[in-house]
Amino acid sequence: MDYKIKKASLLDLNETAELFNLYRIFYRQESDVKRGKAFLKDRFQNNESDIFLAIVDGKAVGFVQLYKLFHYTKLQKQWLLSDLFVHPDYRGNGLSVALIDRSKQWCEETDACGLMLETEKTNDVGNQLYPRCGFEYDGLHNYYHWWKK
Repeated sequence: MDYKIKKASLLDLNETAELFNLYRIFYRQESDVKRGKAFLKDRFQNNESDIFLAIVDGKAVGFVQLYKLFHYTKLQKQWLLSDLFVHPDYRGNGLSVALIDRSKQWCEETDACGLMLETEKTNDVGNQLYPRCGFEYDGLHNYYHWWKK
């Protein structure tokens, strides 16, 4: 399959928001393109994340979203691979791997020490994909969340 990976900009907001909505639905969230679009617009306008799109036949069919973090032992910038999604009609063509590879290249371009990610234990595809792409499972740390009420 012929594809290209490009860095998204505000000009790509509509296409990115449609994919982002499908991604959220995959994680059992209700469809809300309007709020998702506003969320992404803020990320673009405030330079708070970097998004790369997989383009096939001129259409965005997948994306990865990266957020900047800082690693306390490496004393360097690190990227959180927060969101990775490929439209179901385009899965199985290597687009997820291509988006991950572009994220690794972004680490080189931005002098970051690497990528980290988390995924649900039930995400069988992701839990097989990430080790194949060179990610190592971190069994040493527990991840906790606190949500304000």
